Amino acid sequence: MDETSQKVPLGGLARKLIQIGLLNEETACSITESSIKQRIPFVSTLVEEHYIDPEVLGTTCSHEFGIPFLDLNAFDTQHIPTDLINQDLVVQYHALPIFRRGNRLYVAISDPTNLKAVDEIRYQTNTNTEAILITEHKFNELIQKVLSTSSEKSLGNLEDVDLESIDILNGDDSEESSKTTLGTDAEDAPIVRFINKVILDAVNLGASDLHFEPYEKTYRIRFRRDGILYENSTPPVNISNRFSARLKVMARLDISERRIPQDGRFKMRISNNRTIDFRVSTCPTLFGEKVVMRVLDPSSAKLGIDALGYESAQKDLFIKAIHKPQGMVLVTGPTGSGKTISLYTALNILNTNEVNISTCEDPVEINLPGINQVNVNVKAGLTFSAALRAFLRQDPDVIMVGEIRDLETAEIAVKAAQTGHMVLSTLHTNSASDTLTRMINMGIPAYNLATSVTLVIAQRLARLLCKHCKKAAIIPEPTLLQLGFSQNELSSLQLFEPKGCDKCKNGYKGRIGIYEALYVTPEISSIIMAEGNAIDLYSAAVKAGMWDLRKSGLNKVKQGLTSLEELSRVTKD
Repeated sequence: MDETSQKVPLGGLARKLIQIGLLNEETACSITESSIKQRIPFVSTLVEEHYIDPEVLGTTCSHEFGIPFLDLNAFDTQHIPTDLINQDLVVQYHALPIFRRGNRLYVAISDPTNLKAVDEIRYQTNTNTEAILITEHKFNELIQKVLSTSSEKSLGNLEDVDLESIDILNGDDSEESSKTTLGTDAEDAPIVRFINKVILDAVNLGASDLHFEPYEKTYRIRFRRDGILYENSTPPVNISNRFSARLKVMARLDISERRIPQDGRFKMRISNNRTIDFRVSTCPTLFGEKVVMRVLDPSSAKLGIDALGYESAQKDLFIKAIHKPQGMVLVTGPTGSGKTISLYTALNILNTNEVNISTCEDPVEINLPGINQVNVNVKAGLTFSAALRAFLRQDPDVIMVGEIRDLETAEIAVKAAQTGHMVLSTLHTNSASDTLTRMINMGIPAYNLATSVTLVIAQRLARLLCKHCKKAAIIPEPTLLQLGFSQNELSSLQLFEPKGCDKCKNGYKGRIGIYEALYVTPEISSIIMAEGNAIDLYSAAVKAGMWDLRKSGLNKVKQGLTSLEELSRVTKD
């Protein structure tokens, strides 16, 4: 066991499981450290990673801690006292009032050491409480079911509630109006409770965007999970204006203005130690305002390069390029392909006391301590090019430009890369070789481009197959050869396809990057100066050892991380 693991403080449940022989100390420390990093309960990590069977864990803990064990299969959930359920307490303390007998309230928990939650519910409900133990996976299913039912009941009365009677503006004119917290007085309003529930669901499901969409006869709320939009709920259409009004108040937008698009942002405290930023965009449509919220989770910018999915050689090129004293690293791909996270990962690697880093973004998505971040404001004259000029007068070491959109910005960025600065930026092109020809077409002299660009990365995000339910795929050999696998690979090749289970969405859970990394070698520089086309650049890069998106994706398929179907979707091949 390493020194780091020895320093991890073990909780009461972990120590008990070690004592009775269900876990060894090294494993317990590893699970504890993982649960702390991911900010999820120890028992959740224990069950989700299949260290102990949930039923065995439940019955053992019941015996060891003297807490009754309840089999939910024999329990009628209709008797759950929903009138006593406070959604914040349930989520924060991972405990749920499950039934009542006289003045005694029985509270379901999955962690036998979680008695603080039982005491808190006793205080909040002014009843005698007693703990009941249920398995972790059934407990999570029950929470989702009960909270969903509770929200639907709250929403059922919305048609009788006048918007003016809901004090949605209370406190929003203060300095803290951009911070909306679960647990305010405004939560007594059904609209506010429902929206908070929707947002909380989105965060828990790992959604990247929320879409609130009004139509003539329906209203639809959709989540984007792993790059795909899924319908979440369909509230009554006649309250669509109330939804948009509440969301605009949260983002400090003008609720009286419905004719033009607006942009804003706010923070929501999900728990005591977790705050999520949301970027809000409104757009007037035929039947009302559509509102889209982007979830900006700061933890995603600190995943580390090893979690992004780079192949070993690509990772080495990336690290080598960003540590050069000068030059330009460009990341390219369509919207939603993870370009910003790649740049933030590079900034986190470079962010030390010895380095002066400045970024200009439109808008700043995630706050990074120790880095000077500037929001582009075109109306005020603060454009990408204006910010870049200011940076060059402030002794920078590293400059990050959110996106190169025009010739002026591109020229200043190239000049900075040639004069002793490391420049990171993004473009919207389809491949790494297309990026170089695109900049020449924008008007950048070929010589300047050849002497400034160090590395170009093209990337896509592919959905990961669910490790709990993925199944073997049977594909004919001629098809595999046609798709790009070699004859030598076929004998040991084992491919998988999605199935679907209660732990994923349609057989996928999470995403991983697929990359092509074009390092500008002397040969490629010569082609750029000769204004060669993208085909010439691609051929030279492949000859130098570059894996294109297709080859990198096939390697992910070969490793069992994703499917051929998903690879074809993201590479459009």
